[in-house]
Amino acid sequence: MKKMMLMVGTSLVLAHGWVAAADPVPRDRLQLSATASMEVTRDVLSIAFSSSKDGSDAAAVQSALKQALDAALAEARKVAKPGQLEVQTGNFSLYPRYAPKGGINGWQGTAELLVEGRDAAAIAQLSGRIGSMSIARVGYSLSKEAREKAEAEVAVQAIERFKARASDYVKQFGYGGYAIGEVSVSSSEPGMMPMAAPPMRFKAMAAVADEALPVEAGKSSVSVTVNGSVLMTAR
Repeated sequence: MKKMMLMVGTSLVLAHGWVAAADPVPRDRLQLSATASMEVTRDVLSIAFSSSKDGSDAAAVQSALKQALDAALAEARKVAKPGQLEVQTGNFSLYPRYAPKGGINGWQGTAELLVEGRDAAAIAQLSGRIGSMSIARVGYSLSKEAREKAEAEVAVQAIERFKARASDYVKQFGYGGYAIGEVSVSSSEPGMMPMAAPPMRFKAMAAVADEALPVEAGKSSVSVTVNGSVLMTAR
């Protein structure tokens, strides 16, 4: 359920004697700002799986990372679905480990698998079936479709509030009407809401019985702000 929350901020700048070149009637400019916000449930769950290996031989470390990633990919691809559960590989790195007195005494490496989508239940279940990698990061975000829909609704509220405020202030300053001048409309860009990774490392795949990760989406605030000026007129 969406919870509508309107927040209005108004700033005023009054400039006297602003006269159009072809209009002998003095007009004044009023600067206004109005903001509307809406809380929307985040609908995209993202989980980053990772594996770290180390050893004396670079090729062996790289091979171990590849095996862990291949196993995780094979499991994730079974349930992958465009838009609902998407899979992609992330960082894959191999770097030397140095001894205190200098020189290379081993190799370390990491590999990542990224899973995200709107099917939170399927992603949470998948987290319990990937045993070759551990969970590194979990986060929720707002999909492009949900954000654009919310912004369209909030923009209507912000524009109406801007016009209502303009009308009220024009009357308070003793003018009979107004014309809208330059106006800009801007929206917020809600980012990902990070969640702490579980303080546990999943056991080997054979020992895991679909142990789903507990997750909760929470809400994200989408805001639209209208900034602009109105020309106060005698009528």
